[in-house]
Amino acid sequence: MKPQSDAAGKSLGKVARPGKASQAVAAGGRQAARDQQLAELLRPGQSIALLQHLHILTREGQLNQDSRRKLKQVYHLYQFIETLLRELAQAGPADAAQAAQGLTVADHGAGKSYLGFILYDLFFKHLDQGQVYGIESRSELVEKSRALAAQLGFARMQFLDLTVAESAHSALLPPRIDLVTALHACDSATDDAIAFGLAKQARAFALVPCCQAEAARHLGSNKALMLSRTPLAELWRHPLHTRELGSQITNVLRCLYLEASGYQVTVTELVGWEHSMKNELILARYTGQKKRAAAQRMQQIGEQFGLKDLIDRRFTWRADNS
Repeated sequence: MKPQSDAAGKSLGKVARPGKASQAVAAGGRQAARDQQLAELLRPGQSIALLQHLHILTREGQLNQDSRRKLKQVYHLYQFIETLLRELAQAGPADAAQAAQGLTVADHGAGKSYLGFILYDLFFKHLDQGQVYGIESRSELVEKSRALAAQLGFARMQFLDLTVAESAHSALLPPRIDLVTALHACDSATDDAIAFGLAKQARAFALVPCCQAEAARHLGSNKALMLSRTPLAELWRHPLHTRELGSQITNVLRCLYLEASGYQVTVTELVGWEHSMKNELILARYTGQKKRAAAQRMQQIGEQFGLKDLIDRRFTWRADNS
């Protein structure tokens, strides 16, 4: 049986498709909703071009599920560092040279300088002064960062092709640095950032350590001897536990070292464990109160775990803390 037709001659058995005009209206509505959603997530004046370069936004300047997660992680880290920067600004400069230059940040082992760019875009871009230094020994990454800063008009960012040893004494950097950051610095690179900050009399640190193998190597090298001496060696008898314990001890030693050097230390979770296992954020603020007990604890840990040689080599002791 044939479907009946209406007065206009259209078949009642067929569903009419929306015309091009209706499709355009629907697409425009979806785009407007996405734009509104993006506007609610971004900070005022935030650079779309930078977020696209960091692959937080798509080429079309839109968010997807993965980029939304990345953006939330960026904001989560930034809120910790922003608090430090505002505290430093409120405390005022340490000397006349710092007053003339404004707040200074040194991102040590900067890599592609993602953290430095985010800090400049969200904080320093809106100020009349202040400098962000990206320190990286791979020249190709330094050149790419310089090109991106020029493209974005981030005039108070400098990228320096320097080794760890060179950075502490380079005339390209000011004598003092307000904040030293190190994001996912591998193995002993976090310790290098701490040594740099102490040499530069840094007023604060924000450190996110990554893989840490140095302590684990030392634990593994004297495992048999330590098993004969103490039941504590059972904590690192198995290789998996050696790696985990080595990482844990390394960060504990870093915190104690900073406390012995006159810093108040806070350790917190950076992101959820479902995103990354390397999610420990170490924040340190200089108070000038050097804790002798912290230095003594480090020595005791070294003796208990057979790490005294590592501690004496990796951490520089000061006379008033020994």
